[in-house]
Order: sequence, then structure tokens, then C-alpha cells
Amino acid sequence: MKVISIVGARPQLVKLAPIAAAFAETEHEHRIVHTGQHYDADLSDVFFSGLGIPDPDVHLGVGSGSHGVQTGAVLSALDPVFEAERPDWVLVYGDTNSTVAGALSAVKMHLPVAHLEAGLRSFNRRMPEEHNRVLTDHCADLLLAPTEEAMRHLAHEGLAARSALAGDVMVDICLRIRDAVLAGEHPAPALPEGIDRTQPFLLATLHRPDNTDDPERLDALVGALAGLPVPVALLAHPRLVARAEEHGIELARGAIQVGRPLPYAGLVAAVLASAGVVTDSGGLQKEAFLLERICTTVRPETEWIETVRAGWNTLVPDPHELSDVKWAETVLRPSPADDPGKPYGDGRAAHNVVRLLEEWQDSPQHAKRAR
Repeated sequence: MKVISIVGARPQLVKLAPIAAAFAETEHEHRIVHTGQHYDADLSDVFFSGLGIPDPDVHLGVGSGSHGVQTGAVLSALDPVFEAERPDWVLVYGDTNSTVAGALSAVKMHLPVAHLEAGLRSFNRRMPEEHNRVLTDHCADLLLAPTEEAMRHLAHEGLAARSALAGDVMVDICLRIRDAVLAGEHPAPALPEGIDRTQPFLLATLHRPDNTDDPERLDALVGALAGLPVPVALLAHPRLVARAEEHGIELARGAIQVGRPLPYAGLVAAVLASAGVVTDSGGLQKEAFLLERICTTVRPETEWIETVRAGWNTLVPDPHELSDVKWAETVLRPSPADDPGKPYGDGRAAHNVVRLLEEWQDSPQHAKRAR
């Protein structure tokens, strides 16, 4: 069985790590195509070196651009790759422009597509990620859902026959790196200057368009972080830095100490060292949950509703709707006492994915598409 993984952004590289390791234990041929959607070394290169992912077999180098330009560039660049490789499966990850472009290119060439992390829904149609994941789910042949909630969303959309519960591969890699960090196998994270990891601090990230493109909202969010009573280590995504410079917004103020994005092991170590997380990232919400750190999400919704139900994550669409005291109490609240269970699986999701691809390869649906 030949499988091509299409990746292009930091979250996909993290998910790729356990998938690549699981395929390495088999006789299957697994090839990696990196679209180059994230071309900053902090968001791409360090994940290959730090997580032991094999170098990409193909690097498309599409770079930045509008959603249409970026998606179109991936589409046109993938056609000759698929024509030459003719894989049994094209495996796409998550919800980026690389995801939907990989899926569309494959289905137009009659190649079977499997979507890892299928069925997630924020129900916010302003988010580009929401369009990407819905479109990908509806054109893919096999929907690899991470949770029971995702399976319910797929069934509601009439996609149950193509859906399978695989578990969440982020659990596989997060728990493995957590154990290595706790065993002292990774150096201490490169936190921003001014952050003392022996004292309470918060870890923060902001990057979504809804939070960064409106200068008033961005300034308000930065001001809310700056006014907190403990230091805030803000790991500044390139998009955040660019928008702040464009709008004339100073990031390093008040409680905020600004640093660069961290390699994955460094991020896990930073979360473990922190008193809590403030973010608009989907992945970091779940990583905080798995690492048992309180998370406050500055969005009106989340795809990872299990984190909210378990009490580890709280949604705060606008911190300025809270008093300064209430905002501080929210981000520094104590951890829940109840056992949250294992809504994202037991750390064997990557092996489940390989098994499901093997099983579905022999299905009538797959045979028809593969002819």
C-alpha cells in the first residue's frame, strides 16, 4: 500500500510525526509532500528535526498568499506529483488550505482520500478552517474522526457510512513528548527574556484572523494580557507580529514578554512549566488539556468541546466584557478535581489510522475509486 501524506503547517507536522512512525513499523510505502504553506523555520523545519519526521519526499514551496492564491498554488503543484505517484491513499490532515487543496486535487484525479481529524466543527463560518474541514469531509472517501463528538457531526451530515473512529493522533505525540520532557530528555524551553520558569506565569498565543486583523480587537486583547497580575510569555506567531506592526500595536507591554514560537518539545515543556494557557489555537487547547493545565480560549467557540465540558477550558470571546478581577480569576482559576477521562483516545491513534487504511483499501468504495 502506498500512502502520500499532504502537510504544510505546524499542526499538521505534529500530527504527521506519529503517523510516520506507525508507517515505519510496516512494509507500506509512506511518502511525504510538504506544500510549504508554513515556510518560517520556527513553524516548519524544527518540527521535522525535533520530532524525528523523515524529510519530505517532495517540497512544493508554495509560500504565503491569499487563501485563493495559496490553495490554487497547491492544487496546481500537486497534479504532477499525484500523476507520477498514483498512491492507494492520499492522507490529508486537519483544516488548512493545504488540506482542502490536497483533497480536491486527489479526488479530481480519482485517487482515494482519507481525512485525518475529520468531523470537527466550530459552526463559525467566518473561519477559513471551518470551510476547509467541511469541504474536505464531503469529498473524502474515508473520514478518520478523533472523537465520538466528531462522529456525531459526520452522521448528522449524512457521512456515517464513510466515517471511522480513529482517536486523536495528537495524544500519541503529546504524551510521548511529555514523558521525555519529564525524564529530562529535552532542554528547558527558550522562554521569552523576563520569564522566570520557577515562578507562576501564563503561556499565550494569538494568531487567528478574527483576533488579529481588526486593530481595535487586537489592541484590546493585547491590553487584556498586559494587564494580568502574572507574567505572560507570548509566543508570537509571524501573523501576529506582522499585524501588530501593520497596526502600530506594541506587543511587549505590561505583563507581556514576547518570544518566538517554540519547537514542539519546547512548547510541551513550556505548558508544563506554566500556570495556565491563554490562546486562540485549536491545538494548544487540547495540548493544555492533555498536560493538565488550565486553558482560556479567546474565541466564542471551540472544536474541542470536550475540554470545556471537563472544565479545563473556558471560552472568553471578549476579555473586556469581564472586570479586570474576573478576567484574572478566569485565567488563573484552579484545576478541576474530576477525572476528565480519555475523550481523545489512548495514544494509539496512529496505529488505528494505518489499520483503517488497510481495511478500507479492500472495500468496494475504495476499489471503485482506485480503478
